[in-house]
Amino acid sequence: MQLIHTAKELNVGNRKVCLAIGFFDGVHLGHQQILRQTITDARKHGALALVITFDNHPNTIVAPTRVPPLIYSRAQRLRTIESLGPEATLLIPFDHAFSQKTGEEFIRELSAAWHGIQSICVGANFTFGHKRSGNVELLKTLGAELKFAVHGMAAVALDGDAVSSTRIREAIRAGELDAASQMLGRAYSIAGTVVKGDQLGRTLGFPTANLDAAGLALPPQGVYVIQAVVRGERHCGVLNIGTRPTLGNTDPPLRVEAHLLDFTGDLYGQELEIVLGEKIRDEKRFPSVDELMTQIARDIATARSAF
Repeated sequence: MQLIHTAKELNVGNRKVCLAIGFFDGVHLGHQQILRQTITDARKHGALALVITFDNHPNTIVAPTRVPPLIYSRAQRLRTIESLGPEATLLIPFDHAFSQKTGEEFIRELSAAWHGIQSICVGANFTFGHKRSGNVELLKTLGAELKFAVHGMAAVALDGDAVSSTRIREAIRAGELDAASQMLGRAYSIAGTVVKGDQLGRTLGFPTANLDAAGLALPPQGVYVIQAVVRGERHCGVLNIGTRPTLGNTDPPLRVEAHLLDFTGDLYGQELEIVLGEKIRDEKRFPSVDELMTQIARDIATARSAF
């Protein structure tokens, strides 16, 4: 998949373009329906299948006090989009200048950039552009003028309710990870860059990879069985989400720390994607560091037995 940042970077040849537009946090079952319709259209008409998404959640600019915690990191979102098979993704920097464009300006600019748009596929309730001036009705009006088809896809329902990024975030926060996985259409996972911590785990004999999970929706604090793929090899392990209360730090930050079994090596600066399994236990304060170490050893034994 080609990743571009401006419409002019895309060489379409003599083809038209089929577009899927959205932020696509989680790339859940509803998003997948939109992307697959776009790819189907492109194949049918000999067009190019292009996904249009944004580097940051639009609320980061237009409503900074209402930015939702994200299901996926940007890299994780782009990898998942790529796995569905579009030819290219246009990752637009969502900044203040872009937020001032009306929905109509945005679509007309896209149409002028290429040999024309074959189709646009969005969710039925999708809104875009300055002050949410764009919607499916506007797309249909412009489609009649600029000669492109419009698909406003109805939400996918699961257990009687619509699948949405909001619903998945709520399931993650509630620890309902099986439900989140069903709505995502794949096992729920956390991805983040491995950053340097205080290396206390190494001192205790259980080195950990500390994930930068800032801005992500996270499950309840506790210890989980996990799997992670590192350099093509799958490792099981344990993940702790919490504040390490046994260590007694004042106002400790929330940490996401993974101990991978049978792994040695340096992961600093790499993105690590971790699939969460069962929750072993809640995080708790132990009477001593020695008792904490004993419990960690039990957690690791539980993880080994799970695989």
